[in-house]
Amino acid sequence: MELRPLRSKRDHAAALKQAEALWDAREGTPEADRLAVLVMLIENYEREHFPIPDPDPIQFLEHVIEARGIARKDLEPYIGSRARVAEVMNRVRPLTLEMIRRLSSGLKLPAEVLVRDYRLRKAA
Repeated sequence: MELRPLRSKRDHAAALKQAEALWDAREGTPEADRLAVLVMLIENYEREHFPIPDPDPIQFLEHVIEARGIARKDLEPYIGSRARVAEVMNRVRPLTLEMIRRLSSGLKLPAEVLVRDYRLRKAA
């Protein structure tokens, strides 16, 4: 397969097959260079044809809690009281700019994800 932009599902499948065959190529070899270019082409095609939507801030926080094995209680230093954490995580109260700053610096979370708009639920 010659290296060129991937324009179809067939091109994408062929590039994946070739990348898999080159996966164990030693660094610095022509095969490793070919693999690097194939990976860029594959990533570009997939970004265009299979976009993954960004999570909303609460989905992102839920993922962080699960991935890091922490509890909602561990968010209290950044968000506030237990009740405030519950309100935010249950989408009753929005994250404030100060909460976002504390979450970003304290937990090393990207602020650009936390500042996105998201739907709130009506309080009971």
